[in-house]
Amino acid sequence: MNIQITEIFRYTAALIAGGLIGYVFGTIQQIALRRNEKRQASGQLNNGWAVMPGSGRRVAYLLIALVLVQLICPAFFYNGSQWWVSAGLVLAYGITLFRQLRHRQANLKS
Repeated sequence: MNIQITEIFRYTAALIAGGLIGYVFGTIQQIALRRNEKRQASGQLNNGWAVMPGSGRRVAYLLIALVLVQLICPAFFYNGSQWWVSAGLVLAYGITLFRQLRHRQANLKS
């Protein structure tokens, strides 16, 4: 019984850690998107390759954050727990993308 409780706690903590990373990454991506849309509207981004500058760097930071979580909390990457971290990351990032989609649809209707 005690082993099951610790595994449930570990899975929940892994889900929360992944969710936190995914939410922060999604929020940073949205901030960068808004900033770049303003720059494009003002005419500062005239090159097609410069539509989302810095996105590669932000993805690298996401990967570094995942590596740091793996080094700091190796219990999250033991015996299948890594899938809970991934699920939290995908779920939280998906929520930020869904919110952005709803916001854009609401703007199109009005």
